[in-house]
Amino acid sequence: MAGLAITLGSGAMTNPIRDIGQAGCILSIGSNTTASHPVIGLEVKKAVRRGAKLIVINPREIDLCRFADLFLQPLPGTDVALLMGMARVIVEENLVDWAFVKERTEGLEEFMKSLEEYDLDFVERVTGVPRDKIVEAARLYATHGPSTLLYAMGITQHSHGTDNVFALSNLALLTGNVGRPFSGVNPLRGQNNVQGACDMGGLPNVYPGYQRVNDPQVREKFEAAWGYPLNPNPGLFLTEMFDAVDQGRIRAMYIIGENVLLSEPDARHAQKALEQLEFLVVQDIFLTETARLAHVVLPAATFAEKDGTFTNTERRVQRIYRAIPPVGESRPDWWIVCQVAQRMGAHGFDYAHPAEIMKEIATLTPIYGGISYERLEREGSLQWPCPHPEHPGTPTLHTERFATPTGKGRLIPLRYRPPAETPDEEYPLILTTDRSLYHFHGTMTRRVRGLNRLRGEEWVEMNPEDALALGIADGQTVRVVSRRGEVIARAKVSKDSPPGVVSMTFHFAESPTNVLTNPVADPMAKTPELKVCAVRVERVEA
Repeated sequence: MAGLAITLGSGAMTNPIRDIGQAGCILSIGSNTTASHPVIGLEVKKAVRRGAKLIVINPREIDLCRFADLFLQPLPGTDVALLMGMARVIVEENLVDWAFVKERTEGLEEFMKSLEEYDLDFVERVTGVPRDKIVEAARLYATHGPSTLLYAMGITQHSHGTDNVFALSNLALLTGNVGRPFSGVNPLRGQNNVQGACDMGGLPNVYPGYQRVNDPQVREKFEAAWGYPLNPNPGLFLTEMFDAVDQGRIRAMYIIGENVLLSEPDARHAQKALEQLEFLVVQDIFLTETARLAHVVLPAATFAEKDGTFTNTERRVQRIYRAIPPVGESRPDWWIVCQVAQRMGAHGFDYAHPAEIMKEIATLTPIYGGISYERLEREGSLQWPCPHPEHPGTPTLHTERFATPTGKGRLIPLRYRPPAETPDEEYPLILTTDRSLYHFHGTMTRRVRGLNRLRGEEWVEMNPEDALALGIADGQTVRVVSRRGEVIARAKVSKDSPPGVVSMTFHFAESPTNVLTNPVADPMAKTPELKVCAVRVERVEA
């Protein structure tokens, strides 16, 4: 979100999902699309059947490669070099949409100067991708439009994740593949309402609708509506909170719907921080590993037990309806939060139904200004921005101007920075994380017997060359060790990972992969480098 907010003015998918199936070229990077976003994966396959070109860029040979015209397999953490190398090819071969660039972008001169660093000899050496494949990828993307970019956490979960997003945005702006149907820059969000959580202010530096907390006019508007003075300073990002506990700056924490002991990097540090809190509240639908550490657990209702809305990855706001009453003592999240606030003496938390909350959202959040339960129930769904009740919603962003202060998209000059941690003699392998089709984090899916039969334990996927050198056989129990900790899992010998790279998911509490991962974060977005850390793998003798 941080990257696209700077370059395009909005940190969300620019185009609707249905556009993907009509694209002329799809570049999927840092996304195991068929496993993590299977519905979008179907749209990609639909486009390929229609004749679209598909470029897959991923450190691992994923299922989507079976449908690809071109597969590039860079070393983890080298995306900026690869993407800027592609941009240089597009410039040198005069494949730029100059009319679009001159009319709708800014920053061209400095950007062009930064491309001097990315000659193909350098890019090939850094990424491990042959130069002819880099050239072919650039030509396919630039000449088979409309071209769409799809990316996920394989791009963002790096110490330079924002630079990765800048580099992707540069490609789209250079070729005019944004603001038009069937094109765009499209981040695939991790869950069904991640976009909605961000839209509603689930970030430490903005109010709902991405209105900045340090903007005096914005703050005055919310103070008038809510009747409380508001802090003008941004709060902490999630990755900063655990250090703040160590420093004594945070003494209590209220965690809603997040199992940080599985999802946080350097998970032992997160656990240590939670254990030293004076007071921990966890609100969730199951007693997760994190909830077991809580002083108070508040039982939340599942999606089937409450009314409300979800805002999905394409900015589409959709009504959900309660199918069954809340089980036991569980209650909807909004109701629990309101009850806690009221018992702390706060006013303004006396909503009787989420429809009333949506009315307040519409009055304070311009991009949701025209969205109401009445419209959603009548029309089915709406895509923001939808500023007033007569507005039809916006399937495609930036068709006439970008949401930046100048109305132009920004081309960003970039320097290549390697990952924060690289292999050495003690830790000679790179660990990258992935997802399984059958699980998300595990809070829900690990409780489903059939899914556990399909995938019931953690695997350490490693190349046959590495397995042979280490004397490890397929199915053997191994120990994976990083500078932060170690886990035990079973080896899966596979050519999907290249030599020198091992892969694990993070669904299994029995083998908590994020004990290993690196908490070093992107300086702007504060997203941790979950996709690259140095490890060694050892046989566990029976």
